[in-house]
Amino acid sequence: MSKSFLKKALLGGAVVAGAAVWAIAPRSFSDKRRNYVPAIPDVWYAHRGLHDAGSGLTAQYADESGEYVALARRMAMKAGYSSPDVSGVIAPENSLAAFAAACEAGYGIELDLQMTRDGEVVVVHDGDLMRVAGDPRRIEDLTYDELTRIPLFPTDAPGACKAAPLPLALEDPPLVTTPDNAPEGYYQHVPLFADVLKVVAGRVPLIVEYKFDDNSKWDPRDVELMEKGDALLQAYSGKYVIESFNPAAVNWYKENRPEVCRGQLSWWPEDDEKPADPVALGKEYAAGALVFDWISRPDFIAYDWKGGNSPQMKLARFMGAMPVSWTVRSRDEYAQCSDQFDRHIFEAFVPDER
Repeated sequence: MSKSFLKKALLGGAVVAGAAVWAIAPRSFSDKRRNYVPAIPDVWYAHRGLHDAGSGLTAQYADESGEYVALARRMAMKAGYSSPDVSGVIAPENSLAAFAAACEAGYGIELDLQMTRDGEVVVVHDGDLMRVAGDPRRIEDLTYDELTRIPLFPTDAPGACKAAPLPLALEDPPLVTTPDNAPEGYYQHVPLFADVLKVVAGRVPLIVEYKFDDNSKWDPRDVELMEKGDALLQAYSGKYVIESFNPAAVNWYKENRPEVCRGQLSWWPEDDEKPADPVALGKEYAAGALVFDWISRPDFIAYDWKGGNSPQMKLARFMGAMPVSWTVRSRDEYAQCSDQFDRHIFEAFVPDER
C-alpha cells in the first residue's frame, strides 16, 4: 500500500468522521445558556397517559400490565372519571381520564398532537381511529365535533390493546358514519389539546410530540399545527418540552421558540417495520443514524430503548444531548437500558421509584 493512498484514506476517514460529528451535534451549551433552556424534569413519563386500554397492552407484557391497568383505573376514578360499577374501559390512551390518572399517580406525561379537518389541535397518536375506536376514518377528515361522538374502545374490556372494529368498518370501502348524537353513559373521546392542558394544569411535566404522516415532507398544514400547538403552550404555565420525528418540526422551534427545550425522536428500523421502498428505507436509516440533527440541533434525543448503546447515541450523549428512552414496557426492558438513558417514557408496567 502506497503512502499516498494511505494518506488519502486517512484524510477521507477524517472528513467522514468530522461530517458525522457535525451532523449529529446537538444544540451548543452557549445557545442553551443564552436562551435559558430548562432541562427535562427528572420523572417517569407515562406514554399517552396512564391508560387502561391501548398502546403496549399486548400479551407480551401481560405479566406486569395487569398491575398497570389496575393503577390506571384507580387513579382515573380518584380523579373523578367513571366509577367502580363501570366494567368497560375508563381511561384509554391519550384521553382526559388517562392524563388525569397520570397526574394523580405523579407521573409526567408524553402525548401526541394532530389537527382535525376544521383546524382544531387534538391529542391522538395514529392518523386514523381504527386501533383506538374501531373506526377506519382519518383524523384529518373528521371535525372535532364528530370526534366527540366517537367513543374510544367502546365495547372493549380493560387491558385491550386494540379496539374491536365497528360495524361496517371492514367493508371495502368502509361504511362507518358518525352518530348524530353522543352515546349514552360514560365514555372518553379524542380530546382537545386545550382541554388536556386544563386537566394537567401544571401538576406534572409534559413531553409534547408533534405528529405527521410523512416526516420527510413539510406543508402549510404542518406549519399551522406548529403555530396552533405552540400558541396553546405559550398560554400554559406548566413545564413542558417538545419533540418530533420530523426534524422540520423541531427546527420550527429552533427558529421560532429557542427558549423551549426540544427533542429529536428517532429509532433504528427493525426487520418487520422496514419500508419496502429503497428510498424510504434509506431515509429511515439516515434518521436512525441521527444525520438530520443538523436541521434541528436538539437538546435531547428520544430514541427507541433498544438503541441506547448504538454509536450514534453514544456520540450524541458525549456531545451533550440528553438521551430519553421510548417506550419501556417492563422492568426487564428498563434493566437493559437504564444506564443508557437519563429519562424514560414507559407504559404497561408500574415502575419502581428511582
